[in-house]
Amino acid sequence: MKLKQEVNQVIQAAFDEAGIDATPISVSEATKPEFGDFQFNGAMALAKKLGKNPREIAATIVEHLKTDGVIAKAEIAGPGFINLWLDDNWIATRSSEAVADARLGIGVKENPIKAIVDYSGPNMAKQMHVGHLRSTIIGDTLANLLEFLGDEVIRQNHIGDWGTQFGMLIAYLEETGEESSVSLRDLEQFYKDAKKRFDEDPAFADKAREYVVKIQSGDSHCLGLWQKFIDISLGHCEEVYEKLGVNLSREDVRAESFYNDELPKVIDALKEAGKLQESDGAQCVFLEGDEVPVIVQKGDGGYLYATTDLAALHYRAQVLGAKRISYVVDARQAGHFKQVFRVAKEAGFVPEDVKLEHVAFGTMMDKSGKPFKTRDGGTVKLIDLLDEAVERAKEAIKDKSDYTHEQIEALAKTIGIGAVKYADLSINRESNYIFDWDKMLSFEGNTSLYMQYAYARIQSIFRKYGKQPEGEIVIGDELEHRLAMMLLRFEDVLERAAEDAAPSQITAYLYDLATLFMKFYERNPILKEGVAEETRQSRLQLANLTAKTIKQGLNLLGIDVVERL
Repeated sequence: MKLKQEVNQVIQAAFDEAGIDATPISVSEATKPEFGDFQFNGAMALAKKLGKNPREIAATIVEHLKTDGVIAKAEIAGPGFINLWLDDNWIATRSSEAVADARLGIGVKENPIKAIVDYSGPNMAKQMHVGHLRSTIIGDTLANLLEFLGDEVIRQNHIGDWGTQFGMLIAYLEETGEESSVSLRDLEQFYKDAKKRFDEDPAFADKAREYVVKIQSGDSHCLGLWQKFIDISLGHCEEVYEKLGVNLSREDVRAESFYNDELPKVIDALKEAGKLQESDGAQCVFLEGDEVPVIVQKGDGGYLYATTDLAALHYRAQVLGAKRISYVVDARQAGHFKQVFRVAKEAGFVPEDVKLEHVAFGTMMDKSGKPFKTRDGGTVKLIDLLDEAVERAKEAIKDKSDYTHEQIEALAKTIGIGAVKYADLSINRESNYIFDWDKMLSFEGNTSLYMQYAYARIQSIFRKYGKQPEGEIVIGDELEHRLAMMLLRFEDVLERAAEDAAPSQITAYLYDLATLFMKFYERNPILKEGVAEETRQSRLQLANLTAKTIKQGLNLLGIDVVERL
């Protein structure tokens, strides 16, 4: 449920009752329990407009405020704040409804949009490395979140499959005669060898360029070999996606070649819109306020990344009808996307009401604060990192004698992969972050393992109880009030995280929720002898709603729960 919206409606009704025109109304969450559950501080902004003292305005609102439903109490504080306490019975009813609902009371958008999330973007003919991790999991979380809230989400994996490197690979493949046995398991080494030939032998380089022309002109032999390289590369990516638990498939790939036929049309459309200027033989778009132009066609007729991105934006907005297009790409590309988005809007490729956003993220660093590398300074392969995460998780739980070998294998994968993903998603995406195995596999702090342990602990309560709770939630004290309030805030958190494309808002909420539940569990006995049955049922239901909320939150992050730890 949208808790803040419900409170806003009550405040708005008070304004209407008092005959004061003040829209839109917006309350904020109170920073301390003694300030209530929510605060309204809009009286100060209205004071000048109405020519009244802020406290006088606040007093008028409180006088007309209904306190027999959502709101239990309202107090004026400071220069004109209104502190609001929600009614325990209302909270209890809403919490009981949420725990009985498969979606935990979270609604589906009344006016959903079509949203495109462009993420992962692996290199062809190379293994995925740690540099692809953040785009892949942040993008997948955003897609999961938008989908859950009701939008129609189209996942797109933009890969570079068009260019000189493929002519080079085909030429080297034919030269070495390995075509018949091309599993080419170590495709990356094959690429390095081909590149070495390309750099050292001008004749080989010319041959490679000829093959590029053949690929682009539709030569069946060259296209067949080209497709083989693409299939091998994507097969590796799919193996990583399966280990990582992300929802990207072969059908989500939209490669550079997909837009190839549209590139001349982009140039024509820019020319028709009066946006093109020639500079040193190249076709450029000069944007007001930017010294560096956007080059869309080189002097030799070749196209650039910007040209392909403009073609993709046109396709996504005009053909697919997207109203939000999110590019989950390294922060270092901020300048590029800022320019391309401006060109797309100014040239009419994308309507003004379409939201274009660069979901930027920082760099993964090692403990010394340098970009994450292997010991010899090489690039860390993503699949090796994930395998190591599983092995480290296995080491941490190997002494648990009550698990079978198969259970330990499955548990280690859930814990290890979850740890890597949560550690990344729990920080502000625009920040660089330190990759630390010890921290991410800790039972303490804001980690995946802490969340999985909290969930497992609640499941142990139900195993001990032996059956599902059946009663209604009744708020018995301040701690239960705070826990129920936090649980009811879940939809607000998800909507804000979706709007800001900020998974860390979800992890911060889950950590606060789990921490508050642990406090509740210690102070409010559930199964202890002597607890009244109504109280026991209520506390079991609060525990049940907490577990379901943790599970749903982790599910949106692409992380599984464990039933026991």
